Amino acid sequence: MSGLADLFEVPELRKRIGFALGAIAVFRVGATIPIPGVNADAIRAIFNAQSGSLLGFLNTFSGGALGRFSIFSMGVMPYINASIIVSLLQGAHVFPVLDRLAKEGELGRRKLNSYTRYLTLLLAMFQSFGLTLAITKMPTPGNIPVVMNPDWMFYCVTVLTLTAGTIFVMWLGEQMTESGIGNGVSLLIFAGIVENIPAASMSLFELVRLEEMGLLTAAAIVAALVAVIISVVWVETAQRKIPVQYAKRVVGRKMYGGSQSYLPLKVDQSGVIAVIFAVSLLAVPMTAAQFFPQSGLGQKVMEIMNQGSWLYDLVYAALIIFFCYFYNSVSINPVDLAENMKKSGGFIPGIRPGEPTAKHIEWVLERITLGGALFVALIAVMPDVLKRNFSVPFFFGGTSLLICVGVALDTMGQVEAHLIMRHYEGFLKKGRIQGRWFNVGGGAAQ
Repeated sequence: MSGLADLFEVPELRKRIGFALGAIAVFRVGATIPIPGVNADAIRAIFNAQSGSLLGFLNTFSGGALGRFSIFSMGVMPYINASIIVSLLQGAHVFPVLDRLAKEGELGRRKLNSYTRYLTLLLAMFQSFGLTLAITKMPTPGNIPVVMNPDWMFYCVTVLTLTAGTIFVMWLGEQMTESGIGNGVSLLIFAGIVENIPAASMSLFELVRLEEMGLLTAAAIVAALVAVIISVVWVETAQRKIPVQYAKRVVGRKMYGGSQSYLPLKVDQSGVIAVIFAVSLLAVPMTAAQFFPQSGLGQKVMEIMNQGSWLYDLVYAALIIFFCYFYNSVSINPVDLAENMKKSGGFIPGIRPGEPTAKHIEWVLERITLGGALFVALIAVMPDVLKRNFSVPFFFGGTSLLICVGVALDTMGQVEAHLIMRHYEGFLKKGRIQGRWFNVGGGAAQ
């Protein structure tokens, strides 16, 4: 409790936390404001019938905003898709101007962010039209009309409203990143997923109370949930430390170097980014299929995008693994690391400086990334496989758990950094094992 009290003794940290909480509250209010002219009962019936599909999962991702067809129905998905496209173009070296901007520091980063925002606007218009078209043409139980008067005015107002809602959510996420704590876009997704926890907990309690589920089964589900959270925390904080030795050198009358350090490489460097990117990319073909709902190709795409199919799980796992490697290739450059290490007089014992060091770092990075990517893909897909083949009742998908735990760890790490910077002990207490101090939260060793 003393560590929790320290959060509110730092004025800047207190303002940042308050701003983040206020922004999340604004997002939750907007997620409950429905689009005018839509039958709420029909929308609810559609999403109850589509709970096991990708559409139902995207509803969970938006915190129920899509299930209410609110002004924030699309959330930050167009922004994430735009970020994926810009990152892919930059990583593939398709447009040299993007590579040049990436190397220009803060000014180049602002230009890239501007291009991402413009692309977000175009994608938001495209996806909002596809979503509106899908909602109006989806069959409902009892053939209840979804839209009271689906004329061209309804389409214009709905597309404009959904696009404006997406741009506002994008702006809100950026403001949270600058003035709040943690990554704003990830926190908005986190808030949307966490919103379902009370309802899922009550569902589990009701099943036990009505004796539709045994107490031991419910206890096993909770134990499995705790085990998954522990394993995710373990992998997210795991590092491969490459030893680095610094040679002694004399500058003037002083001697520098001669010390040993480590180059820490995270097992899962991408965190929740790979999972969010994979989900966003899966939503693109589904949106495109809404323009041709009666065609054979459109129905085939919708069938493949059914979350309960093995093909969906296979594509989903492959996308997660791909984005784990892609994120590492963009964020870590072994050649630059080896060059900087050589300039500072450092070397890896047994490895020659320069190109051999870069190849060694790349060799290590590829292997630990494979382990982290396979673990993330397994956690994301396994609940759906168990639910489909063994009728195991899961109330939280693996993807939701990965995002929640990953965002919580990242946010707690930033809070920890703010506290330590101001000479506080930190939010997480330290323990002592075998004479060595360590941070329980995975911070640097003392």
